[in-house]
Amino acid sequence: MDPGQSSFFLAFRDEWLDDHFLKFHAHQGLELLFIHEGQGAVEVEGRSYELEGGTLFCFQPYQLHKLDVPGGNEARYIRTNLTFDPRYLEPFLVPYPKLQAFLRFLSKGSLSSPKFTFAQNRLMGVMESHVQAVLRPGEEQEEARILFLISLLRHLQLAVIPHTELSPEGWSVKKTAHIESIMDWIEGHFREPFSLELLAGKLHLSSYYVSHLFKQYTGVSLTDSVTARRIREACVLLGNSNKSVQQIAFEIGRLSPAYFCKLFKKHKGMTPLDYRSALHHTAK
Repeated sequence: MDPGQSSFFLAFRDEWLDDHFLKFHAHQGLELLFIHEGQGAVEVEGRSYELEGGTLFCFQPYQLHKLDVPGGNEARYIRTNLTFDPRYLEPFLVPYPKLQAFLRFLSKGSLSSPKFTFAQNRLMGVMESHVQAVLRPGEEQEEARILFLISLLRHLQLAVIPHTELSPEGWSVKKTAHIESIMDWIEGHFREPFSLELLAGKLHLSSYYVSHLFKQYTGVSLTDSVTARRIREACVLLGNSNKSVQQIAFEIGRLSPAYFCKLFKKHKGMTPLDYRSALHHTAK
């Protein structure tokens, strides 16, 4: 698959030797970048992170990022790159609400950092046990991809959650159902002016409880989550349409152009038009 498309792309233990590796790009899908070997830097929305062996980077849809790995004699950059459209997997996660919530957290949540560090031995075992079936063409390839993604996501859930605020200990099925309802409501109403009272009334819960529950589960406020969802939608529109900044500002939440530009720059480190220009440049 062309990495510019986002249904499913896998490059397993891809090696880049000697030459300088420099790439500034974004994907329509969720990108998971596993670093086996290498030293360099990753820049995401104005912040810099060290690229090193044993780390995982999670880049959300339409999130611009720059990878800079210096070259030189005997320099080695070995990575596994997996990019897929979360919507491709979501229907298969309906029986697993916590796993579905984790996928939404990775692809739509307000991640405090795109970088995760944990023991990768088991992770590589999961990938190696599936990779041949996933890459083998034939009628069973799609089934192999789904099983691979579910297995990988489950392993990441167990490895990553202890290092985040997500899913506190002893989280009940009832509370998880409330979180799912809140997320579904945000997805259906983020284009409208946000009203905590309207959301709470829809769920037949108090405003305080809804706000506290969401912050406890995700680590971010409802307002920040709605804002992040609007910014993601703006990124999609900037990349896939010719709509003006004024039109996009109104469409994602009835915002004024000036406020939208200020908000966008705060979250993305550049203006909406600069972002559109950068996206178009990386697509060439």
